[in-house]
Amino acid sequence: MPPVHHHRKAVNHLRKADPVLAAIIERVGACRLEFGEPTFHALAESILYQQLNGRAAATIMDRFTAFAGDPLTPEGILKLTDAEMRGVGLSRQKSSYLRDLSEKTSAGLLNFDRLVDMTEDEVIAHLTQVKGVGVWTAHMFLMFTLQRPDILPTGDYGVQAAMKKHYKKRKWPKPDVMTKIAKYWIPYRSVACWYLWRSLDIKTM
Repeated sequence: MPPVHHHRKAVNHLRKADPVLAAIIERVGACRLEFGEPTFHALAESILYQQLNGRAAATIMDRFTAFAGDPLTPEGILKLTDAEMRGVGLSRQKSSYLRDLSEKTSAGLLNFDRLVDMTEDEVIAHLTQVKGVGVWTAHMFLMFTLQRPDILPTGDYGVQAAMKKHYKKRKWPKPDVMTKIAKYWIPYRSVACWYLWRSLDIKTM
């Protein structure tokens, strides 16, 4: 795991900007947002983890890397047969996504070295060329892998749930409502979302 970054500046800004968030920060404590490396392996892993709970996904990931290599590479994945992919526990759909990611990376359509210099919208467009990579996955990659501090994943269920709860919304907040709530958090919306996710893990009276 890469080192934990302490986002002191971000936390101070958010505390002052939003009293609701200030109360959450008080309860959760220091920000421990951890980052990965922006690699092919990281995106392949996030595709594999979609719609699976952590333990099941970790087991499949271990079996998969035993076959395809660790870290995962396009070449390692493309040499596996459908039967081998099924054998490690990958659904047909996941296998096709991982194959598509590998083919596009091999062909040079996807370039992980260039992501660092791209804007948020460019990263989303670049990553969503891959089957099975939607805007939500691209947002997670921007936040956790490319370390962008100001991402608001409007499609994220946890962020929606936390906003509904803490900001006393009767209905599930739509993107425009979420954007309005989050405007005080700019330029640290990623850090604010991390706190919202953590707030749901903590039992409150």
